[in-house]
Amino acid sequence: MTNCQPASTSPALEAQGIVKQFIRPGQSSPVTALSGVSLTVRTGSLTAIIGPDGAGKTTFMRLVCGLLKSDAGSLSVLGMDVASHPQAVQDHIGYMPQEFGLYEDLSVQENLDLYANLHAVPQAVRQERFKKLLDLTGLSPFTKRMAGKLSGGMKQKLGLACTLVSMPPLLLLDEPTVGVDPLSRRELWQILDTLSASGSLTILVATAYLEEAEHCHDVYILHKGHILAQGAPDTLCHYAQGRCYVVRPPENVPPRLIQAALIDETEAVADAVPEGGAVRFSLTPQASLKDLALPGLTVTAVPARLEDSFMSLLRQQEPSLPSHYSRPDMTAAKRVETGRKIIEVRDIVRRFGDFIAVNHTSFSVYEGEIFGLLGPNGAGKSTTFRMLCGLLPVSSGQISVAGVNLRTARAQARAHIGYVAQKFSLYTTLSVEENLRFFGSAYGLRGRRLDQRIEAVIEEFDLSGFRHMPAGSLPGGYKQRLSMAAALLHEPPILFLDEPTSGIDPLARRLFWRQITDLSAKGTTIIVTTHFMEEAEYCDRIMIQDRGQLIAIGTPSAIRKQGGNSPTMNDAFIHIVESGRHHQEVSS
Repeated sequence: MTNCQPASTSPALEAQGIVKQFIRPGQSSPVTALSGVSLTVRTGSLTAIIGPDGAGKTTFMRLVCGLLKSDAGSLSVLGMDVASHPQAVQDHIGYMPQEFGLYEDLSVQENLDLYANLHAVPQAVRQERFKKLLDLTGLSPFTKRMAGKLSGGMKQKLGLACTLVSMPPLLLLDEPTVGVDPLSRRELWQILDTLSASGSLTILVATAYLEEAEHCHDVYILHKGHILAQGAPDTLCHYAQGRCYVVRPPENVPPRLIQAALIDETEAVADAVPEGGAVRFSLTPQASLKDLALPGLTVTAVPARLEDSFMSLLRQQEPSLPSHYSRPDMTAAKRVETGRKIIEVRDIVRRFGDFIAVNHTSFSVYEGEIFGLLGPNGAGKSTTFRMLCGLLPVSSGQISVAGVNLRTARAQARAHIGYVAQKFSLYTTLSVEENLRFFGSAYGLRGRRLDQRIEAVIEEFDLSGFRHMPAGSLPGGYKQRLSMAAALLHEPPILFLDEPTSGIDPLARRLFWRQITDLSAKGTTIIVTTHFMEEAEYCDRIMIQDRGQLIAIGTPSAIRKQGGNSPTMNDAFIHIVESGRHHQEVSS
């Protein structure tokens, strides 16, 4: 956490009673995105806005930039009224949206030159400024590389450098680390901490990562357009203080089963999540440990953290959660290296010209297993994932899926697969039901069977209230549910999930993983990629790749042990990747 304190001058940003409404396709009445929002960003501070998907974070950012106009309230940025002087505000701020506009066919240096031209940066100061930004972001060795050839983390750092090229006094960052691996995320926040420590820059960031918000001076929790709470991260912890615990499952019981049992206790449990081989959970304000059935398990009280308070506040707003899942079987042993191998990978290689993206990799996945593919941006995991799905042919080696050779019978093998892409890939203008009907037909479902499966997945993923809404108008969490429903219509034995929770809030992530636990218990094999390292704790086994090589594979506990007995999967991941790179550099 940064130690500097913001300067006690007039606020860099002050919002009073901001209201913003939208008319969405398929809806006759307006939707209120922001309802009477008031907040202050102190000059020189690092301030975070956190909240669930659809809370209004991006809408607020766009209002601050003058890209939208509020329906009521006042908004002052750097002493200027945004409604009256939107262009003047835009001239004095830096804004990095979720999809920052890098030019991928231009080099790193050419992108910096372009943004310097757009902001009329004087030629006399450009070289010194470029050098400072390139050194700060670690991009100095890559000035000639095309932006399209950069890893995801490097693209984000280049986007930040381009945003800062005009040296604005106020920097706005909308979800800057979504889809970025832990190493790159840590590096980006080291940059933000450095910028904040200078005291000359005010930063407002919207983030889905609660540990990132702990870096900030001030935090605002936004939900359905309302501010639920505000304050320093340490003071916000009081909303869950005295109600947080850790419980360790018995041997051979996956933590996700304990987590599922706890999260189903909707009256007593505010949150539950696997962590370090145990399960961390918090109680609702009216509950006590006596309300839980945890026979023979040791429960230890722990101090509250920001995420505990965040989840507690959300649960008070959303007390009714889906509860139609199968009761977890606590006697079930982990499905690790038991039963039938449903996926077999032997010595696969994937080349793109002279570049080797995946280099002689072998592993197996077992029926009913949740198997995680992890790695830094550009490590080769997405390439491996696409080869396993049959979306990309191998250059050499063999892949067998459900007993079918993926190289010689790709269409037959893909009939056994359900696939959820990282980016929403359904038809945005079709309704929820129309999408399901289309994809069901594509999977060969017809007549009564198709109708039955559509009704089943609508109920399973709680989509009944959105049946006739255009898919493009759904909140992010519900888009993800629809993608899952479409992928499971034909009841495939294997489900591939590519960064399935990227960009959705923690509450939606908890519910998503509750669904995955249920699917796994019913025998579905799950292959998942994720940049949320804590989500790896839900897996039976994890494989970590870097620079095309398999560098670790095993159970979460084995991975944490290999990662220097790290307490968290995030620390273990960083340790393993950095150690692997150091060994590779020494060997070469």
